[in-house]
Amino acid sequence: MNSLIIFAIFAMAAYVFQIFLGWQQLKDFNKTYTILRKLGRVAIGRKPGKIKSGTIVMFAVDENGRVLKASKMQGVTILARFQNMENFVGEDIHYFDKYNPLVRQENKLLQEAIEDARKVYLWHEAGIEQETNSSNSFLGLGFYANYLKLSIKQFFTKNKKRSSL
Repeated sequence: MNSLIIFAIFAMAAYVFQIFLGWQQLKDFNKTYTILRKLGRVAIGRKPGKIKSGTIVMFAVDENGRVLKASKMQGVTILARFQNMENFVGEDIHYFDKYNPLVRQENKLLQEAIEDARKVYLWHEAGIEQETNSSNSFLGLGFYANYLKLSIKQFFTKNKKRSSL
């Protein structure tokens, strides 16, 4: 009976400690978001981890799509905290796709989170405030068409810049 009580106390203490660390992680997220939000619009990308580490990236972006500041949080535990990504500062978020050498040098989960941030930014730029789920596919076609139109426009703008160099 005593061992059961000791185990229950230990389990409760571990649970309370986990809640405290999760709260600290949420506080770190809010602090980082507030700092980035003061600089400009914030594009957030995520790649949730089930067994592997989860990843969140945030980019403070100016009105032209240039990254002013970038941060990432990647880890398996609730001890993960945001770290700066200095090599993305000054880059154009429109070109953060899988072909960008800057993105390719990151690990696979971070690459997917960066591409998610780019996708969310492009959707917002196209005037799409929220993604639709698959059950709402008819409305999703209009949103997807706007997204596709913007992606094609960005593709031709990117190739036009390369050919003029």
